[in-house]
Amino acid sequence: MLALNAGIGQGGPFPGGNLSEHLAVVDLNVRSTVHLAGLLLPAMIERGAGRVLITSSIGAEIPAPFQSTYHASKSFVHSFAEALRIELQDRGVSVTSLMPGPTDTNFFERADLEDTRVGQMKKDEAHAVARAGLDALFAGKDHVVPGSFRNKVMATLGSHLPDAANARGQGKMNEPRSGT
Repeated sequence: MLALNAGIGQGGPFPGGNLSEHLAVVDLNVRSTVHLAGLLLPAMIERGAGRVLITSSIGAEIPAPFQSTYHASKSFVHSFAEALRIELQDRGVSVTSLMPGPTDTNFFERADLEDTRVGQMKKDEAHAVARAGLDALFAGKDHVVPGSFRNKVMATLGSHLPDAANARGQGKMNEPRSGT
């Protein structure tokens, strides 16, 4: 079993923000996931068996002002997981994309998102999200949106509403309340 669980974020507007921090989000969330998959999948393929859990986010479905690089990186990761799943389906390796919503970790503090609506809302317990991911992985599911009903609604709306509507709504959730 392989769990690719990289994830950092950077809150605030992209223009005028710290470019190095935004590039760090892309490097960790995208590059390290691809790198580790590239290093470790060949052994699973050779054995003809394996399971891969890749942590994406419900943000993969929703463009997000004030978290632009995070959501974009998680879109990449989810797309990558879904593509690998098809490529590996006849080789004995199963891939599952874990798509959690806001989770009770130090993510929001590290991403400077504590002063936002999303940063202050109730979050899912990390152990429950991890359990849901493992259950989906061992059940052979392509993806799972764990946690609250709100997460499932957000993921569904994210894939059905126009991107502009999703971006406006998500911008309100992520905009710093201090008006930055």
